[in-house]
Amino acid sequence: MILKTVVNIFKITDLRNKLLFTLGMLCIYRVGFHIPIPGFDINAIADAAGARDTESPLGRAAEMMQMFTGGNMDNSSLFGLGIMPYITASIILMLVQEVVPALKKLRQEGQTGYKKIQEYTRYLTVPICIIQSLMYMRLLGMRGFMYPGMQVQAAIMGIIGMTAGTIFLMWLGEQIDEYGIGNGISLIIMAGIIARMPWALRKLAMSVSFDVATPAGSIGPTKVLFLIGAFVFVVAGAILITQGQRRIPVQQAKMMRGHRMYGGQRHYLPLRVNHGGVMPIIFASAFMSFLPVIVVQLARIEAVGRSGFFIALQNALRPHAFTYNIIYMVLIFLFAYFWVSVQFQPKDLAKNLRDSGSFIPGLRPGRRTAEYLETVMTRVTYYGGAFVAVIAVVPSVVMVLLGVDWRVATFLGGTGLLIVVSVSLDLVQRIEASLLMHSYEGFSETGRIKGAYS
Repeated sequence: MILKTVVNIFKITDLRNKLLFTLGMLCIYRVGFHIPIPGFDINAIADAAGARDTESPLGRAAEMMQMFTGGNMDNSSLFGLGIMPYITASIILMLVQEVVPALKKLRQEGQTGYKKIQEYTRYLTVPICIIQSLMYMRLLGMRGFMYPGMQVQAAIMGIIGMTAGTIFLMWLGEQIDEYGIGNGISLIIMAGIIARMPWALRKLAMSVSFDVATPAGSIGPTKVLFLIGAFVFVVAGAILITQGQRRIPVQQAKMMRGHRMYGGQRHYLPLRVNHGGVMPIIFASAFMSFLPVIVVQLARIEAVGRSGFFIALQNALRPHAFTYNIIYMVLIFLFAYFWVSVQFQPKDLAKNLRDSGSFIPGLRPGRRTAEYLETVMTRVTYYGGAFVAVIAVVPSVVMVLLGVDWRVATFLGGTGLLIVVSVSLDLVQRIEASLLMHSYEGFSETGRIKGAYS
């Protein structure tokens, strides 16, 4: 069935060209990873990155940033910042829209307003790139990774090169949106995550031992089977939570025009279970990566005589600690509700339903409908946020229980897995929509993916 579907994809000229264009753009993105910025000792940077303590909060923060931004800070390449500045600019404008009436009104103007907000996002990306690259250049300079006598030149070339690299990635994503298939920015992030998978598999294979007496630090056959089963289970759960919806029945009012009756159809309003996607994990990761370190360091300075307490506090806030993961799960849960409150506007949704002549059976249009939608979304987010919080700590649990490297365990859960699953589902659904439009079968025997067209 899958082979037949692949053949059908290449029979459609337009779809084939879009897929090949998308693959070509992603290849260009990967080539840029191997173009270093002049003036830096690349070997010294790579050695320092390999010896980095991935169990420290800052080390974990660096790994997380590289994972969900498509960047690579380990070799000082042109694409070292990845797409992170653009994501940061998008989040800033998204939050500012709730407090700036002009931007909120612009968002309500439809496609025209969306294009204008995208333009503001591009402008905001440039200063964020400059600030982040300047901080990175300062860090490299402090650690002596610049060649002697070239500090100023290397810093200038680094700031310009990294800023231009991020702007180029932003342009690359927009070209995929326009001429390719799928969301360009999301595909770039997914490509960066998948590119790390061969390294993770190779590192895992080096740790596997099939001896009867498994040496210390090695992974036996039982653990390998458990890892495979856990991977399948977590991926299935991620697909379920990504596709999960709460469908609200909506009735369209009947209208008489002339001698004909129009309307009266019944459809559904889908409310996503995981409305926030990976954003709650990103916010919680940023919070837990930096704030505990800052608090503990300040406390140690203020109370030298009681430093033993603060050392114990610092150990409790290390990424593998039980206390850290409990706080991490609670923050993900809270940020899930925060993101829904920012993104989901029940009053606007109820107003749109009323203006279109639709209503929820048994509820009066307007305020009562808005209250009902808000109540349903609050209950749905409870389960979605709880599931995302559990998936986020799976890598830490696997690392502690099985002794697997955290960078390998991230493929069993967390942000990376949710990004790959959600982007892959979106890409498959777009391809399937094109196949069905040309009278071909989809990827499943029923002709469509369940939940794709709700």
